[in-house]
Amino acid sequence: MEPDRAQKVNPIRVTDGQQLVHKSEGVAVRISTVISLLTNQIAPYDDQESVFSAWLLFVTMLASAAIPCHETASPMTPTPLSRRQFIKSTAIAGATVSLAQFTPGLVRGAEKLAAANPSWIDRPMRWAQLALVENDPGNFDLKFWLNYFERTKSDAVCLSAGGCVAFYPTNIPFHHRSAWLGDRDCLGDLVTGCRKLGMVILARTDPHATYDDATAVHPDWIAVDANGNKRRHWASPEMWVTCGLGPYNFEFMTEVHKEIMSRYRVDGIFINRWSGSGMCYCEHCAKNFKAASGFDLPRTDNPQDPVQRAYILWREQTLFDLWQTWDRAVREINPDSCVVPNTGGMDSPLGMKKVGELAPMLVADRQARRGLMAPWAIGLSAKEYRATLGAKPAVGMFGVGVEEVYRWKDSVQNADEIRLWAADLIANGLRPWFIKFGAVLRDERWLKPVEEIFVRHARWEKYLRNERPLARIGVVYSQQTAWFVGSRTEDHLNGWYQALIEARIPFELVHEGLLDDAHTSQFKTLILPNVVALSDAQCAQIHEFVDRGGSVIATHETSLSDEFGVRRNNFGLAELFGVNFAGKIEPRMQNAYLRLEHEATREHPLLTGLEDAPRIIHGVSRIEVEPREKFPPMPLTLIPSYPDLPMEKVYPRVDKTDTAQVFIREFGGAEGKPGGRVVYFPWDIDRTFWEVLAVDHFKLLRNAVEWATNEEPPVTVTGPGILDVTIWQQQNSITVHLVNLTNPMMMKGPARELVPIGEQKVRVRLPEGSRVKKVHLLAADKYSHVQHHGSELTITVPSILDHEVVAIDLSAASSAGEI
Repeated sequence: MEPDRAQKVNPIRVTDGQQLVHKSEGVAVRISTVISLLTNQIAPYDDQESVFSAWLLFVTMLASAAIPCHETASPMTPTPLSRRQFIKSTAIAGATVSLAQFTPGLVRGAEKLAAANPSWIDRPMRWAQLALVENDPGNFDLKFWLNYFERTKSDAVCLSAGGCVAFYPTNIPFHHRSAWLGDRDCLGDLVTGCRKLGMVILARTDPHATYDDATAVHPDWIAVDANGNKRRHWASPEMWVTCGLGPYNFEFMTEVHKEIMSRYRVDGIFINRWSGSGMCYCEHCAKNFKAASGFDLPRTDNPQDPVQRAYILWREQTLFDLWQTWDRAVREINPDSCVVPNTGGMDSPLGMKKVGELAPMLVADRQARRGLMAPWAIGLSAKEYRATLGAKPAVGMFGVGVEEVYRWKDSVQNADEIRLWAADLIANGLRPWFIKFGAVLRDERWLKPVEEIFVRHARWEKYLRNERPLARIGVVYSQQTAWFVGSRTEDHLNGWYQALIEARIPFELVHEGLLDDAHTSQFKTLILPNVVALSDAQCAQIHEFVDRGGSVIATHETSLSDEFGVRRNNFGLAELFGVNFAGKIEPRMQNAYLRLEHEATREHPLLTGLEDAPRIIHGVSRIEVEPREKFPPMPLTLIPSYPDLPMEKVYPRVDKTDTAQVFIREFGGAEGKPGGRVVYFPWDIDRTFWEVLAVDHFKLLRNAVEWATNEEPPVTVTGPGILDVTIWQQQNSITVHLVNLTNPMMMKGPARELVPIGEQKVRVRLPEGSRVKKVHLLAADKYSHVQHHGSELTITVPSILDHEVVAIDLSAASSAGEI
């Protein structure tokens, strides 16, 4: 690997990239010319690099096409476009591509990474991780751990190998051996013992820090802060923080991974803290970013800054290149292996669409609750990963200690908190992976609950090999919005997540990059929780979803920016919403209300449960919009803000307006089928609900989903308490998971105890032609009383402590039907 080399592109000559101007005369004609030229350019090429160059031609000419003719040279002025110009013009113009999509080296690497999943990848169901500390060698009980792996029925293990500390006799210079290693081979002993148990084995490395000896010889390996100072480690000051994007990772760690794979032929390598520890200003980052983009490294984290935008894209591509480098190196030694990078979720620096394509499996590293966090947070991670990983295995890593910012890594968490967290990750399709820091036991209280969780999981395994979720609601999550807009976008998603949990409505998450029919056809309704950044193509896919009979619910600034966060003059989904952006956003309302128009809308379904409420609280931020058409009376109208102090002044200045605060539309369906429905809230109902948890807002969100979806749900659960409800199909069964979240510590852990809830009625809509063999309550370990009416099955669940699973066995001939 030559990290500083300039990367070459095929020398097609194109118009010089200039800043995109959104409105100009003659754009449509010139874009047609561009498309015609693009077709002629790509047609003769078979190799990817030439196709990439043709795409560069397209992007540049498209940007040029959007510039008024008097502002640019002749449409085909022959000027070479370098990769630097491409990144720079993309960052400035907000062109409708991402760097990672069209980098030739990345495309080639992606093919190699995705060529074949290892043969073992789907076999493990229960993972153990022993995260060794430097003084473990010679001090821990190997036989105990092998016995515990066997008792917990763990069929896979992740073992600390190298990086910051080598737990084997490495021969690589500057690869620091544990000072306690002596003539031992800790890794080798563990690998040998785990192999005898038939376990899949991942070796763990962590490359984020090194020592004085390496720094003295290779000072360029070390991360540099904005002031030009090399960074000492924040927690272990005898160490130095390494640059994640330079030769320490690309060269040194590649040799480490090759040595581990050559010696132990493990099944894969799991890499922790590999993507860097914050912004780095070292010579390699500066030189490589300059070569790629033409920019100096950014000095701001403002995602709207063109340099920061370019850096986000460059960093993503560099990390994909690094993953590719490591994966290729270990596969050359052991073709039935892979690299599993610790990455994923909305806040990952890597685009999850590409991650899902490349990764044979992923590990959701959300080890426990911290701060104000609901137990369903691990379920959210499960859905984030599954949205792009599909049917490939996703594993949920959970810790046994207290997980707070103070990092008590050698602690033990309350047993019932561990049980609740594990229950929700399992119910949401993750395979459990426990992690223990340090092999010397100082507190054994966690051993029994983890063993019980794993033994129960093994007993249920037949019903946990899920083929697909049966949820009909998809909630879109947007990395584009997180990267290029920011402003705590996850609060909008969390609001919807909490509301759907309370409503007991099963749902999945959908990645913004996978809005095509293949990835959305399972859903009746898509929810867009302030998904601000959407490309024109993504907006078109949402239109097509509605054209096919799907429904959409959207909030606040959804589609008001392109995929790079560049503000549009109007919503990308204006035609779908039926309103235009009026040019103003009110960022902070105070003491504003919503009038419920009961008389004008006559028992509108959106107001179900609010029949006795004349008005309710508004949100915090709203957008001013103008209807594109004449709407009938809408059920929510604005009561503007009025003073909240002094108390003598707290009275509305305007009691009633005709300013609608929700827009509801129905579209005709084809061939007699129900058409799509659209609900648009031009305010932050979801974010405000997450902050305030107002019951009235919950009812609006629930009612919007039920009205938009307009069909019988696959499962309905009635009874007391708060439940996370998921529904799955296996090869010959359907399962409904019921996780009891009813707890005084629901929103702030840890749970002190599990609080059982009473009888639940579970009504399941079966696939057409299904024949039920038996219905079993897995936790209660008994067969349930069942009522069968046509395609509906009603099951009585007497009580739930933490996690009950209704397992419906189907005859083999009927199990593959569609709900």
